[in-house]
Amino acid sequence: MGILKYILKRLVTLIPVLFGITILAFVLGICSPGDPVEAILNPDGTQIVREEDYKIVRERLGLDDPIPVQYVKWLTNAVTGDFGKSFFSNKEIREQMEYRLPYTMRLACFGMALTVLFGIGFGVLMAIKKDKLTDHILRNLCTLLLSIPGFWLAILMILIFSEKLHWLPTSGLHGFSSYIMPGITVAVSTIGVCARLTRTTILDEIGKQYITVAASKGMNAKMITLRHAFRNSLIPITTFLGNYFAGILGGSTVAEVIFNIPGIGSYAIAAVQSRDYYVVQAYVLFTGLVYVIMTLIIDFLYLVINPKIRVGES
Repeated sequence: MGILKYILKRLVTLIPVLFGITILAFVLGICSPGDPVEAILNPDGTQIVREEDYKIVRERLGLDDPIPVQYVKWLTNAVTGDFGKSFFSNKEIREQMEYRLPYTMRLACFGMALTVLFGIGFGVLMAIKKDKLTDHILRNLCTLLLSIPGFWLAILMILIFSEKLHWLPTSGLHGFSSYIMPGITVAVSTIGVCARLTRTTILDEIGKQYITVAASKGMNAKMITLRHAFRNSLIPITTFLGNYFAGILGGSTVAEVIFNIPGIGSYAIAAVQSRDYYVVQAYVLFTGLVYVIMTLIIDFLYLVINPKIRVGES
């Protein structure tokens, strides 16, 4: 009963969030600079737009309607997956996003795998080797990783591994090797954050009374750290990783643009540059939904991690 109540409560609290996301996506679209009618009729800025044509297109787009009416129409279409067509390519936005999402998903999964492997791994190792040489080396390494700009690292890797060594493709899609450098680009700074967070949360748990009791029973320090402290420190780590994964799923613009990956992020950047605000609306709505879904998944993971929730405690 406690689990069902917890799930229902989380679902109810997400309803106003979803409503707010739709309003934000719509407002960002209509407040974007530029005139969509001008963008359609005069994309290169060299033609004269007749007033009759302007009125016809504006009426066809529904821009003559009051803003609340426009919002209801847009929301009704968006619920069914109809985000309209791009002003410039005249292609269905939904089809374009469905085409690009798998590329972003692969990049996100690879970046997530690197973050979990090295971020959590370094954090656990630093906690076990607290204040020893290994701890100092890894803490300095994490600081270095946090300080490296993603675009600079991407350019450096292209110069070394593509131009000099010819090990990896410079850009485009050529199998798994095409995701190695982009994956490192999106993961490197997050590895440093995750490692530091893991170390801190584990050390916080080690200072608690139940750890002292386990140590007094003669349990090995490493076993205490891995079996008890690490498990009880998973909630903040899970929250961080979930938000990070949602952020990459929304599109890693730096990596996708530099490495020419046709993902969601590069699609959004092109839309902003061309003032294609239908695409911008769809992107904002999609990103918001991703965060909401990931938040819900994280809440469900709490049921597995935290036994207090399973028995109905706050």
